[in-house]
Amino acid sequence: MADREALTRNGCALLRGAVPADWLDELRATFDACVLPSHQWPVPRQTSWRHSLVDLEPRVQAVCRLPALLDAVGVLIGERFFLSQVEGREPLAGGGHQGLHRDLSAQRPGDTVGALVFFDDYGPFNGATRIVPGSHRTAPGEPPCDLADESRAVQLEGAAGDILVFDADLVHGGCLNPTGARRRSILMCYFADPLYATHLGTAGLRGVRMDTSQRFDPVADPG
Repeated sequence: MADREALTRNGCALLRGAVPADWLDELRATFDACVLPSHQWPVPRQTSWRHSLVDLEPRVQAVCRLPALLDAVGVLIGERFFLSQVEGREPLAGGGHQGLHRDLSAQRPGDTVGALVFFDDYGPFNGATRIVPGSHRTAPGEPPCDLADESRAVQLEGAAGDILVFDADLVHGGCLNPTGARRRSILMCYFADPLYATHLGTAGLRGVRMDTSQRFDPVADPG
């Protein structure tokens, strides 16, 4: 389990080796088998990325429910929540760059959390995500985060099976994949329970086919 205080302060945690190693070959094969070209999605996807429709795959659904992951999500959301979406993504050679941005909470700070699960080793060589720890909240009197300022951004590096969990308001962005080395991942989104009706209204446009009725409760702080 990620350190609660650090998770709350930073707005993110990198769960090293959270996915069982013997699941990874199956997950990579599933990703490749479920790739769809941009025009076959309900809303076209960026052509500089490979996108995979994996939300009905049992092993992917198992990853979305790993206890350490759900515990971290529960700390950030702080109330009952549900899994709203999961999609496979991979930057192609020369693609993947994003400006620093926030995914944004849906209605109020802390109601939306993302998780990025890496199926391949990742780092500068294949366009790993960069983040600005602590940028999900602005302290009283502190100026807003300048999205054009890259000086505080940290590029992640690690191994297949790691999971990045992050508050939707955390400043982050993908990086250019300079080599074309594989960097398959799944991106999940978790919402606080009051957002369920809003989620259902856009699920079709987001290509969501899975059952999203299951609810998860945050684990009580043992301290």
